[in-house]
Amino acid sequence: MGDIREPLRELIECGLPQALEVMGERWSFMILRASFNGLKHFEEFLSELGIARNILSNRLAKLVDHGILKREPCADDRRKIEYRLTEKGFDLLPAMIALRQWGQKYGAEMVTEDPVLVDEKDRLPIGPVSILAHDGRVLTHEDLWLTRREDLGKRADGSTATPGKGTVRGDIVDIEAARKAAAG
Repeated sequence: MGDIREPLRELIECGLPQALEVMGERWSFMILRASFNGLKHFEEFLSELGIARNILSNRLAKLVDHGILKREPCADDRRKIEYRLTEKGFDLLPAMIALRQWGQKYGAEMVTEDPVLVDEKDRLPIGPVSILAHDGRVLTHEDLWLTRREDLGKRADGSTATPGKGTVRGDIVDIEAARKAAAG
């Protein structure tokens, strides 16, 4: 990944330790998965997940404190509380799907999921979560490089790169073709 390394002892200057501080244990992910599946009430989480009441209470509070879930009174009964995903919570969806796909591929037991996660339009299984370059190219570990902030856009040959348009919702990326081209 280049000539330089991340300062591995620095916990503040990397997003991974910060993310693990919030999400780094099983129940937080299970609560998040349940939220993506439409659960909103404490009692629903409790019965569906089989989690101890005190652990659920603790994890929900932590997810709320970190802005991943928000507490709101129920519309039909203001005495009840709903836990709803925030934008910050929805931004965890790609990470959740990547971990899910990794577990399906490398888990100790073969997982045949039913129901299957599909895209709404075609109702076909979603593709693998991929790392995309600024211009939409699919990258592998061989394409990644660490560089100092002041060297952003400076290519190895001395030329300067400019950011591409990237990809947005609805863009079509041929992942298989991009992988084959990268393997070249």
